[in-house]
Amino acid sequence: MSEAAVISGRMTDSPSPAQGCVLIIDDEAEIRESLQTLLEFEGYEVAAAANGAEGLSKLGDRPFDLVLLDLALPDRNGIELLPEIRAIDPQISVIMITAYGTVEDAVRAMQSGAANFLQKPWDNEKLLADVRSVVARRRAEEENIQLKRALKQRYNFENIVGKSEVMLKIFDLVAQVAPSRSTVLLQGESGSGKELIAKALHLNSPRRDRPFVPVNTGSMPADLLESTLFGHVKGAFTSAISSKRGLFEIADRGTLFLDEIGAMGVDTQAKILRVLQDRKFMHLGGVHEIQVDVRIVAATNVDLRQLVREGKFREDLFYRLNVISIDLPPLRQRKEDIPLLVEFFLRRYSEENQRSPRRLNTEALRSLLNYAWPGNVRELENVVERAVVLSSGPEIGPDLLPDQLAGRGTSLPLLEAHRDASLFDVMEECERHIITEMLEKCGWNQTEAADRFHIPLSTLNQKIKRLSIEIKKKSRE
Repeated sequence: MSEAAVISGRMTDSPSPAQGCVLIIDDEAEIRESLQTLLEFEGYEVAAAANGAEGLSKLGDRPFDLVLLDLALPDRNGIELLPEIRAIDPQISVIMITAYGTVEDAVRAMQSGAANFLQKPWDNEKLLADVRSVVARRRAEEENIQLKRALKQRYNFENIVGKSEVMLKIFDLVAQVAPSRSTVLLQGESGSGKELIAKALHLNSPRRDRPFVPVNTGSMPADLLESTLFGHVKGAFTSAISSKRGLFEIADRGTLFLDEIGAMGVDTQAKILRVLQDRKFMHLGGVHEIQVDVRIVAATNVDLRQLVREGKFREDLFYRLNVISIDLPPLRQRKEDIPLLVEFFLRRYSEENQRSPRRLNTEALRSLLNYAWPGNVRELENVVERAVVLSSGPEIGPDLLPDQLAGRGTSLPLLEAHRDASLFDVMEECERHIITEMLEKCGWNQTEAADRFHIPLSTLNQKIKRLSIEIKKKSRE
C-alpha cells in the first residue's frame, strides 16, 4: 500500500465490502436467515453463528464491523459473551437483540458496551438505520487510528488529525522544512492548531532532543516580555533581586515558539531582529553578549503585511520571519476533518474522565458539520469535552451540545432532508453543499474556486464528478 493512500484514509489495497461486514450470533435458524437476507440485500457481507462458541471462532478468523448478538444463547448469556467479544476486538460494535427485552436488560447491555438494544420483532428500517450508523462509526474510528498511525510513522505528528487535501499538503510541507534551521511563520485564525504545527516542526527536526519553548508574546507587557525572553542581571530593575536566564538561553539548540508575534511592541521587535541576524543578545542590564543557536517559529492570527503598512510591525523583521510561511485553514474550510477530530477528542476525554467510550449520534454530528466554528479546532475540542463530561450514557445527542450547535441555531436544509443518513452520507452531503456554495460565489469559475479552496483544479474537478455537481453556465467571464 502506498504511504499516501494510508495517510489520506484511502485503503485501496485492503479488500472489504462497500457497506461493511456483519456477524449474526443467534440460535434461531429462521432469525439468522432473515437477518442475513436483509443485510446482504443492502450490500453487507454477512456471516452467521448459532451459539457463542461458534461466534467467537468466526471473530477470530477475520475482522467484522458489527456483531448482532442474541441475548439468550444455548451455551451462555449474550451479555456474558460481550467481554469475550471485546477481548478479540476491543473496537468492535455490538447490537443486542432479544425476544424478551426489558428495560433492565437494555441498561445492562449498554453498560456492558453494546451500541444498541433491539427487541424482536424489530422494524427492518429501524434496524438497517442502526446498522448503518454503527458501521459508519466503526469505519471512521478505524480510519482515524490508521491515519494517526501513518502520520506518526511518517511525521511524528502526535496530536494532529486531518485527511483533507489542504492538511495533507501542510503535513508534507512540515516534513520537508522541519530538518532545516530556517525560520517559519505560521498564519491562521485563533484555535486553528498553530502550536501543534510548531511542535511537529520541532519533533521532526534534528533539535527534537532539545527544548521546545513556547511563549505568548501578546499576553505580556513589553518590559516583562523582554525580561522573559532575554533574562536579566541582578539589579537591572527594582524587582530584579537575582539574575535570571531568559527563554532564548533555555531554548539554546532547540526551538523557540513566539505566538501572537503581531502583538509585540516595536522596541522588542528590534531586539528579536538582532538575535535572528547575529544569534547574540544581552541580558537586561548586562554587558556581555551571549551566543545562542535557536530556531524561531513564529505565529500570528493577524495580517502582518497590513501591520507593516500601518507602521506597527518592522518590515525587516517580517521578512526575517517569513522565510517559510505555512497558512493554516480555519476548520470551516476543512469540514471533512470534523468526524476524525470528534473521534479523537471523544477517545481522549472519555479516558481522561474515566468514562466508557462515548460516541456522537448522527443528528449530533450533523449539528457539528453545519456549524461555522469561529473558534476552530480549539472550540470543537471544548464542545466535545463538555459533552463527554455531561453525558450519562455512551451516546451523545444534540441535547448535550451548546444551543448554537444543537439545531437550536441554524442548519443546512440539504442535510435536514437526510436525518437517517450514515456518517459518510452526511459528510458527502456537507461536502457537496460547501463546494456548490463556493462555485456559486465564484460565478461557477472552477479555477477560482480551486484557488480559494487551496487545492489543485484537478482535485476539485474530481470532487465535482464524484458528487455529481451540475456545473452551471458562468455568470461572469
